[in-house]
Amino acid sequence: MTAKQGLALTKLLQRADGYDDAALAAAVPDDLEANLAHADLELLDGRVDDAFIRLTNLVRSSAGDERDRVRGHLLELFDVLPADDPRLAGARRSLANALF
Repeated sequence: MTAKQGLALTKLLQRADGYDDAALAAAVPDDLEANLAHADLELLDGRVDDAFIRLTNLVRSSAGDERDRVRGHLLELFDVLPADDPRLAGARRSLANALF
């Protein structure tokens, strides 16, 4: 594990430690914060593709500052995985398509 990965994983674990499961379960589907939290939990649960798809779809459906925030969150999740993880290439392509 690289230092960059370790830092990204530490940030992810710190965020996830503060999640309220009941609030997440009750959140409406278009709640930005809930979607970001769900993506974090999906990644931690090993459902990497689900997390990437969730955030890529949010990039597509959002605009302005919200879109930038989702994009940045997705890039942070990319950093948790090793650079040679094959899922990253597809997710990066999907993100590029969503942005342009």
